[in-house]
Amino acid sequence: MFKLSKKADYGLIAVKHLATHRDVHACSANEISEEYGISTTLMAKVLQRLARHGVVAAKHGSSGGYQLARDPGQISALEVISAIDGPVLITSCVTSHGNCDATDRCSVREPLRRVNESILHVLSTVTISQMSEEPQESALVELRT
Repeated sequence: MFKLSKKADYGLIAVKHLATHRDVHACSANEISEEYGISTTLMAKVLQRLARHGVVAAKHGSSGGYQLARDPGQISALEVISAIDGPVLITSCVTSHGNCDATDRCSVREPLRRVNESILHVLSTVTISQMSEEPQESALVELRT
């Protein structure tokens, strides 16, 4: 099953929170963790990792906390997930680290590579500003049959 890690989920929650509060103030890890019932220690680690990857910026001082480093329309869900978890892969054979033992006989390597590319495309197209909008009738992503 393709599943995001809890840290990636928390990263998306934090970045969405920062997007919806960006005109108000910088937000602390404690503020975000209390709002969503997440461990403050874990949220602090997630925010530090996002800061190292340039997704958020730490603001020091009495009104300190974290803010988005860029406009939420310029930050994709993929960027947040990758900052936390590294590359998004649905199977190990879609990496460039060489062939696995079954490469010569594998019949799903290419189809899985295409699926992985599609997932990356969708995640790179969904922005934090879209995630911060009020829900509408239509979905963010249209799946074609």
